[in-house]
Amino acid sequence: MKPKLLKISLTPHQSFGARLDSVPYFFNEWHFHPEIELVSIHNGTGTEFIGNSVQHFKPGDMILVGSGLPHLWRCDEKYFRSNSRLKAESIVIHFLPEVFGTAFLQLPENKHINTLFEKAKQGLKIVKKTKADVREKMQQLLHATGTARIILLLEIIYTLSVSKDLKPVSSKDFELSFKQNESERMNIILQYIMKHFSKKISLKEVSSLVHMSPESFCRYFKARTKKTFSDFLLEVKINHACKLLIETDKPISRICFESGFNNFSNFNRYFKKKTKKNPLDYRKSYLQT
Repeated sequence: MKPKLLKISLTPHQSFGARLDSVPYFFNEWHFHPEIELVSIHNGTGTEFIGNSVQHFKPGDMILVGSGLPHLWRCDEKYFRSNSRLKAESIVIHFLPEVFGTAFLQLPENKHINTLFEKAKQGLKIVKKTKADVREKMQQLLHATGTARIILLLEIIYTLSVSKDLKPVSSKDFELSFKQNESERMNIILQYIMKHFSKKISLKEVSSLVHMSPESFCRYFKARTKKTFSDFLLEVKINHACKLLIETDKPISRICFESGFNNFSNFNRYFKKKTKKNPLDYRKSYLQT
């Protein structure tokens, strides 16, 4: 259940990466890298896995992913269909924490930047005015050259470091140490969950996918994610239900079963436990915004 170490490629004339992605679907493996990643999603919907957090993503979202933090933006199934013409689009910036040199981070004036990079190890969702300001600078960065690129990146980092519009994504106790030789395990589990969560998934079948006994699998999963497998699976189901409540006018009873619940009272109970609202009130709150 380990993420894949992804190597970020740079040209000889770049100290950090900035690009616009327009692809059939986002990179479909749970992965990590030493670079800090800033993502602004323009098109695409699905489920994001950041550390031990499971949430729905949509156009307009912006996330700062810290060095070494595993993540995956798993697009909805409709993006993977052979006849799909959908596009997932985002601006992505990758930079090492020491992009400006190790001495730069040791300067007393940059204490707030060090704090930002440390907080980013949980993942940070960027909202409100800060999101708009940073998105504008990211757009400019795509077309900048030479020293102008460095200045824009520093402006983005500074804006984030002094902002209060940042919300932590993953829990503090999520473990960041991984071994590459087990890099496929979590990908196998996540891909299987996303394809089959609407049906009953037994602990025996999911543990057999990674050649572990159910007991060993449970201990291992809990030790690494700080969540039980059943709680993690419930989060996936509830997040799918949230997505359907926002994006469709399907009856709540149908959403219950399409999200993998076979008992309406259980669905209501778990939904309220996670969102602090019942499904009807949750839908109404989004219709009013």
